[in-house]
Amino acid sequence: MSQNSGLSAVKFGVDGLVPVVAQEVRSGDVLMLAFANREALERTLSTGLAHYYSRSRAALWQKGETSGHVQRVTEIRLDCDGDAVLYRVEQTGPACHTGTRTCFSVPVSGSDGLPASQEDPGGHLLTRLAATIARRASDRPVDSYTAKLLDRGLPKSSQKVGEEAIELVVAANAETDERLASEAADLLYHLLVLLQARRVPLDAVWRELETREKS
Repeated sequence: MSQNSGLSAVKFGVDGLVPVVAQEVRSGDVLMLAFANREALERTLSTGLAHYYSRSRAALWQKGETSGHVQRVTEIRLDCDGDAVLYRVEQTGPACHTGTRTCFSVPVSGSDGLPASQEDPGGHLLTRLAATIARRASDRPVDSYTAKLLDRGLPKSSQKVGEEAIELVVAANAETDERLASEAADLLYHLLVLLQARRVPLDAVWRELETREKS
């Protein structure tokens, strides 16, 4: 959205505000919902930092101005009706004022109402799997294959990635589509375990892939 033409398409409500969803640009996770007036959108466009309008304080505010948990906006999009805005952002630290990564941390149960808040593991399947592997690394449950693999050290994790890569190539050239999908899943899983063994965050891989996307 350009600063000159984009804002003319925004349909602000009678209160002069429009809802804004903040989405993490690499993982695709939905971080928060807030509101913006025209000035907030203009500030966001001019600074590259997410600005919103507080309905309770009746004031403009920059995300992370006091906490340091800023949102660097990489893209702004409108929905098809023009009455909702999407900020795609690079989030520094947790997005929620409660300290959780995302504001959407409370799962809804159809029978029991809202249970106690729990951290959202992330919307992307690989993000959730990486979070599970990190928990296994921390808790080391005795019946966990992941924990046992990590206990055997980096050389074993590296070896497993090599083995799974070979099995994937064999499946690609001589086996069924279902077998190829299974071997691809095995390789991705063991690759995440290897990253955990080296303590390299998945976000670092996302950042590298982002550079490939632009090349």
